[in-house]
Amino acid sequence: MPPALPALDPMAAQSFAALFLAHVLADFVFQGRWMVDRKRNLGVLLLHVGVVFVLSWGALGGAWVVALMVALAHFAIDAVKAWSPDRWRDTLAAFLLDQGAHLVTLLAAALWWPAAASQGLWAPWLPHLVAPAIFAAGLITTVLAGGYVVGMLTARFEVPLKGLPEAGRLIGQLERALIFLFVTIGEPTGIGFLIAAKSVLRFDTAKEDHRASEYVIIGTLASFAWALGASYGTLALMQIAQP
Repeated sequence: MPPALPALDPMAAQSFAALFLAHVLADFVFQGRWMVDRKRNLGVLLLHVGVVFVLSWGALGGAWVVALMVALAHFAIDAVKAWSPDRWRDTLAAFLLDQGAHLVTLLAAALWWPAAASQGLWAPWLPHLVAPAIFAAGLITTVLAGGYVVGMLTARFEVPLKGLPEAGRLIGQLERALIFLFVTIGEPTGIGFLIAAKSVLRFDTAKEDHRASEYVIIGTLASFAWALGASYGTLALMQIAQP
């Protein structure tokens, strides 16, 4: 990792790490598919925003004003996406813009109220919690958010595959988790063995059905690309937060 990355103010970094972890938990762990599909229902949207507020409040250690501002911003961003045209709402571009807008609001909140976390319940342990919080948030982003990205990218090419129900989704999560592990422990060469192993296991499918093999290749490359980007992004964020 290059040493020239700019460092973030320690207090702002602590607040951002807390808000980032709360965000990914709210969007990718505590938000089920049924909630995503019903965001146009105001009650469902408010329920999701309530989860964002509670998790942000807890992660900051009690800074409810900051948590409320973040939740209101989250409501506005999700409302725009929820009531956008159907042909746009479920696209990869909409997903990336939505998540980018959320991250910008989290960074803005951390820079505007840098002491939000340092004055909260977790203040005595914050210097030791920043790296684990970013690591956990990065892992969730890599593994779970990556599933949404791959699904949206391959939706128009979807081909029925022989195999166990939900096996493809689980395989994707496991491969992204392994890539995250290889990158964060400084052993990215292990990813080559992962690619080779998956290629061997999918060899029979490629021989039998060219359409299925192309679908698997697109999904695999998208999954690996997202996992690599998110993993190295996590390392960079950790260095910026704790140089």
